[in-house]
Amino acid sequence: MQNNLHVLIMGGDARYLHVIRMLAQENITVYVIGYDHIHFNEINVQHVELESIDHSILNAIILPVAGTDTKGKVEVTYSDKSIYLTEQLLSCTPSNCVIYTGTSNNYLDHATAATNRKLVKLFARDDIAIYNSIPTAEGALKIAIEETDVTIHGSNVSILGFGRVGMTVARLFQSVGAHVSVAVRSSTAIARITEMGFTPVQLRDLKQAIETMDICINTIPDNVVDKTIISAMKPSMFIIDLASKPGGTDFNFAAKQGIKASHALGLLGKVASKSAGIIIANVLLSLLEERA
Repeated sequence: MQNNLHVLIMGGDARYLHVIRMLAQENITVYVIGYDHIHFNEINVQHVELESIDHSILNAIILPVAGTDTKGKVEVTYSDKSIYLTEQLLSCTPSNCVIYTGTSNNYLDHATAATNRKLVKLFARDDIAIYNSIPTAEGALKIAIEETDVTIHGSNVSILGFGRVGMTVARLFQSVGAHVSVAVRSSTAIARITEMGFTPVQLRDLKQAIETMDICINTIPDNVVDKTIISAMKPSMFIIDLASKPGGTDFNFAAKQGIKASHALGLLGKVASKSAGIIIANVLLSLLEERA
């Protein structure tokens, strides 16, 4: 890795502590904002303020997994200060400065487009999504163990969706002895689910299939666990929703029905922050090396 790269990391959670240290180990100069409560021993990690840093030397800006909110505010864990990513800040960076984020929204898309800066959405990449599905699945298993009063072994578990997360979740729960069914729309996915030894369910038939389930794990970012599906669940059902906000579950109706439901957001940072940080850092290092 070239030792003349200058990277600004704005905010972030425990995962980004590992990102910062791994980038620093590659002789990258790392400027951090939002880490006032953290001390770094690496001499090439520098605490800075937005007003004092020389934006013209930045090769990249790294944002937290969630990027910004709808007003440009960046999530911070290790500071009491509020920080914002603005078009003015971006316009002060070199034209080839790349903005890295986990996910994006209309604000971030507009800000980077208006300043003609490249935006890279890490969590849209297949490699990082597949790697991240491992701690996500382990986190879901941890929640299921803690929040139910039966063993996962022998339980009937329904997975909704068979994408990168759904496939890993299904494999993990099957490996500990659960009877796993997977609900999807695609006939191709039905074939793959069957080949892998899970019980396939068409989403249109979920109402009937859900009646015998003990645990429902949703990975579909759509309103799939609605009133009709929840009404068919037995009272002891436990719902784990892994879909990004707002999720795919009618949580208010589930509560009215007395059915326990957990919107399990941020599992990567909670259950395996080091592993998740290493995944992000390795991808970032590869991307930075490509453009160096």
